[in-house]
Order: sequence, then structure tokens, then C-alpha cells
Amino acid sequence: MTTPAAHETPDGEVAARARGLTKAYGSGETAVLALDAVDVDIARGRFTAVMGPSGSGKSTLMHCLAGLDTVSAGQVWLGGTEITGLKERELTRLRRDRIGFVFQSFNLIPTLTAAENITLPMDIAGRKPDALWLDRVVDTLGLRNRLNHRPAQLSGGQQQRVACARALASRPELIFADEPTGNLDSGAGLEVLGFLRGAVDDLGQTVVMVTHDPGAAAHSDLVLYLADGRIVDEMEQPTADAVLARMHLFTRANPRPPDVVVVRGRTADDVVAQED
Repeated sequence: MTTPAAHETPDGEVAARARGLTKAYGSGETAVLALDAVDVDIARGRFTAVMGPSGSGKSTLMHCLAGLDTVSAGQVWLGGTEITGLKERELTRLRRDRIGFVFQSFNLIPTLTAAENITLPMDIAGRKPDALWLDRVVDTLGLRNRLNHRPAQLSGGQQQRVACARALASRPELIFADEPTGNLDSGAGLEVLGFLRGAVDDLGQTVVMVTHDPGAAAHSDLVLYLADGRIVDEMEQPTADAVLARMHLFTRANPRPPDVVVVRGRTADDVVAQED
């Protein structure tokens, strides 16, 4: 099955790719199909958002593309490396060296300073950071005056910026962000989204973000929509209102409770009513 997100893109322009990606939890009559033969290409140097109702498979897709979860069928590549079938030790090395992660929970070590948290993955790997690149990341994220502070001395937004810097510090091929603004107030959330956008525009990074927030998705270049484990649509150059309207169509057809899709105090129904 070919999905909207599968394109004939030259290999050098693809950061990650999946073909026939299937993930099932359980077996027999109790099996739950989280991903159903998904084909997708993640373009290099772009910001891709993944959206969908609760249970649509968006986080599972990210976890499989990142090698955090095994697949039931199909293949996944990071660049030119097929990661399906790699042993856990090889996957660990690949994730450490080639992928950056930003999660809803900041996952900072409380006894380390911001600077030590940023370089921790490289320290564990026995690698020295590129000083010029690290300085650029720190300055892009506005952390120069916070490097000697421990997490407890930082605001939530500052902690998430440290987490973003940690993801960027090793100059990975791909950055995965799973609801990175979920624990932040609106102002701090906008800051972090701006930094992720800047990581693509100014630092040449590739970002894949799972989100339920249309305002967050509007910072991306492309939105992929999942429903029932399949990519059912995509939107180039999204706006918050356009994403809300599109999500409304999916949640109307899906009786399960959707993720909250409200931005700037407006619901999907508000947007659709205005357009009608």
C-alpha cells in the first residue's frame, strides 16, 4: 500500500524511510494493530510534524523510525542504513551517534549542570564535542548564561531548551521530538518551537515532531496525518487554522475521543463554521 507520505525522493535527500512498516501489540484476537503497512519518507533538512487522534499510531511511528521499538513487519532505514534487524547494541550505538531526542519530560540529570547535561551523550560515548558547533547551538538556544545552572535552577522552558541543545550537540542526522511543548506554558512552548524551527532553517537539521497541537504543527514544513495506523493525508506549509480544520474531518469520522485540538481558544468546529 502506498501512502501519501511516500515519494520518489533521491536517497541522499531522505533522512529516514519506512516501507510496509507494521507494528502489532499482542497476538491472536487481542492483537492491536498500531501501524498498518506504512510507507513514509522523511526529507532531509525539513521540519515534519506528525498528528492524529489518540491511538492513531503517531508515537509508535516515531519510536519505530528511531529504533526505540521493534517492528512486526516491514523495513526502516536511517539514511542508507537499514535498522530493522540490527542487534540492540548496534541500535544503541546508532541512536547515540546519529539521532537526537527531545521528549515531553525533559529527562535532565538533576546533579549535573546544563553544560554537563548537554554534552552527556557524547561524554558517555567518549567523544569530544565540536567546540564551534556546540557554541553555535548554545547561542542559538540562548543558554550562554545558564550553562552552570542545575535543572532545579532553571524554568521549564529553560530545561526544555537544554534538552534541545543536548539533542543538537552531536549534530545528529535526525532529531525526534515527542510532544516537546506538552509540559510548558504557551510562552515557553513557542520559544522551544521557534528553536526547533531555527535548528532546521539556521543549523540545517532534520526534525520530526509528534504533536496534538495545531499551533505547534504550524511551525513545520509538512504535517503527516495518521488515523488507525495509516498515513491518510499530508499538508505542506501548514497554518494552525488549516490544521484544525483538517483534524476536524478526521475526528468527526473517528468515534474515539481525540487528542485536544484547540489553539488560541478556538476549536476545530469554530474554524470549520467560519469557513462554511
